[in-house]
Amino acid sequence: MKPLLTDDLIQLFDQLFYPSTNTRLINGDDEPIYLPADDATPFNRLVFAHGFYESALHEISHWCIAGAERRKQVDFGYWYVPDGRTADQQRAFEQVEVKPQAVEWVLSEACGRRFHISTDNLDGDPEAVATGRREFAHRVHAQTHQYLQDGLPPRAELLKAAFLEFYQRHHVFSEHEFALEQL
Repeated sequence: MKPLLTDDLIQLFDQLFYPSTNTRLINGDDEPIYLPADDATPFNRLVFAHGFYESALHEISHWCIAGAERRKQVDFGYWYVPDGRTADQQRAFEQVEVKPQAVEWVLSEACGRRFHISTDNLDGDPEAVATGRREFAHRVHAQTHQYLQDGLPPRAELLKAAFLEFYQRHHVFSEHEFALEQL
């Protein structure tokens, strides 16, 4: 199996999407962010954090779901409250993370990489975090199975096919590959 290198993700993403969407995947030095084209940079930038493969897949997943209007806004117009959120803030965060993390799980499998669910709230109450993580895992699992039945968003489907070919993976996914216990 080929090694999992972010340079390969960048090349595959840019080959697929730069010509048609004017978007490039960028290895960043700081926090991940999506930046639409502006006067200083004539293309959209999907920046992932610190060269991390998992960060690249996660940001790609958000981009695959974002509609045309969201792709005109910094970070797709999403709000972000840092770690240590209240329970209500955490539920709101998880609500917008279900679909991207379901896409990320499928793309991770297409690359041959283990997916790790993220509730991104390490400083919250430990018991509440654990309970919320289980509930969130159930929602991500259900959404992933929905995508397996109905198909991924179109850009995610293109990437999945490109990843399967590049990493020489099997081309048919079934629900047994996406078991709740894996989360």
